[in-house]
Amino acid sequence: MTPKPIDQCIRENLEVYFRDLDGEVPHSMHDMLIKLVEKPLLEVVMAKADGNQSKAAEWLGINRNTLRRKLSDHELL
Repeated sequence: MTPKPIDQCIRENLEVYFRDLDGEVPHSMHDMLIKLVEKPLLEVVMAKADGNQSKAAEWLGINRNTLRRKLSDHELL
């Protein structure tokens, strides 16, 4: 079975999210989605980088201090 592209998974889940709102007005969606996507991204990249924050930061295109803050924000340190 071929995995779906990430953007397709997000699109489908957003459709379900809006359906489940059942007419309620969403708010702070950007922040919610960034947090939901960022944590597993950090978990996978850190695992693939064998915990090497410098390598992970380079792969993510962010500086190491930013990575440490994000890891702390997501309670991954």
